[in-house]
Amino acid sequence: MIELTKLNGQTFLLNVALIEQAEAFPDTTLTLSNGKKIVIKESMEELNHLTSAFYRRIGLIGLTTKEEDK
Repeated sequence: MIELTKLNGQTFLLNVALIEQAEAFPDTTLTLSNGKKIVIKESMEELNHLTSAFYRRIGLIGLTTKEEDK
């Protein structure tokens, strides 16, 4: 689960596995696997960071070494 913020400032936890698509309209809009759409304050870049960190934390993706991370 990752913590996100709705446009009204309300925070909530979302199961990352439910995210089917993310788009910027310019607000970041998530489409979930059940068809529901949620608009969040986080940018696409922040969302990408949060989801990647989550998958690393649970071991679904390995740590990658980038030259700039050293």
